[in-house]
Amino acid sequence: MSYQIPKRLTDMRAVRQSARRIDAYQIPKRLTDMTPYKPISGSYRIRLDANESFLDIPKGARKEFAEAVESMRYNRYPDAYASKLCRAFADYHKIPTELITAGNGSDELINVISEAFLKDESKVAVIPPDFSMYAFYANLRRAKIVAYPTQVDYRVDCDDLIELVKNEKADMLIFSNPCNPTSRVIPRDSVRYIVENTPCLVVIDEAYMDFSNQSVLNFVSDYDNLIVLRTMSKAFACAALRVGFAIANIKLTNVLKAVKSPYNVNAVSQALAEILLRYESEARSAVRCIIESRDKLYAELKTLKTVMGARFIPLEPSANFVYIKTDKADEIYAKLLEDGIAVRYFEKRLRITAGSETENAEIIEKLRLYK
Repeated sequence: MSYQIPKRLTDMRAVRQSARRIDAYQIPKRLTDMTPYKPISGSYRIRLDANESFLDIPKGARKEFAEAVESMRYNRYPDAYASKLCRAFADYHKIPTELITAGNGSDELINVISEAFLKDESKVAVIPPDFSMYAFYANLRRAKIVAYPTQVDYRVDCDDLIELVKNEKADMLIFSNPCNPTSRVIPRDSVRYIVENTPCLVVIDEAYMDFSNQSVLNFVSDYDNLIVLRTMSKAFACAALRVGFAIANIKLTNVLKAVKSPYNVNAVSQALAEILLRYESEARSAVRCIIESRDKLYAELKTLKTVMGARFIPLEPSANFVYIKTDKADEIYAKLLEDGIAVRYFEKRLRITAGSETENAEIIEKLRLYK
């Protein structure tokens, strides 16, 4: 009797043919409609577009970096909770270590917070213009965005904001302070007033607070609804390491540590960022230098009045950049790129990072020449 191939195998060809007739997988529209974050690409002589530090890390730290990298155990996973790094951050800011969660940049922590505390159809209140990733991660979580109608000068009326949050029954309020991109800062007492009178989670992104003095970092234990974010990408001149922190009361911190990815901060970033935090005097000196550069840039920009025939209005800054209102923003932006200078463009607005003395002088010179 000849061998008979089992029917389950002979039927597989038909199954495969049938599978080809099934409609192709459709990516959900909410995902195809999302616009990815698009930093400027290309090579430019002067980069004043990403709010990076124009200063290098301390020489002593660079030497310690090399030693740390040389002795790194690359075959082992990093500390899952970045304990030494969090302790160094705590020492720098004089806050309890147990209130700190380390992340792969503040962006990861924004995503973790959104995943943990939001659900489908949750409402997230934002204060535009602001960092685009707040809305991005909220949309990814299928939450709805509720926008506070910012005043003409980008200042915030605390009572109006609180009323919006309450009326909309928002589940979370998130904003940067100082604001990116306007460089406006909401005073510390006003932030505390918002937190105390807002019946939802409040996330304050203090990425640029090293350049201001209105932080609420030391008050996180006082509130059950406050999370503060910090980064080492700006003042500490280590954007390449991607290191951020979430600071909150112990209950919120325990939630963040429970839901974050394991080993989320790589061993190299942990070791090098810890080293940088120990160079406290150098870091604070660098901040003073950047603030001095920012103030000089702002003073020079104020003297321009018009550029390319349009009014040129820089706003008083509280971060490491200056925000400018002008109807010719697109033309000025394009012309600067032609001249090898990258700044950040928004509709009828420009954001210029404070650079070195030479960089600041060159961009001012170019702007004066544009008619």
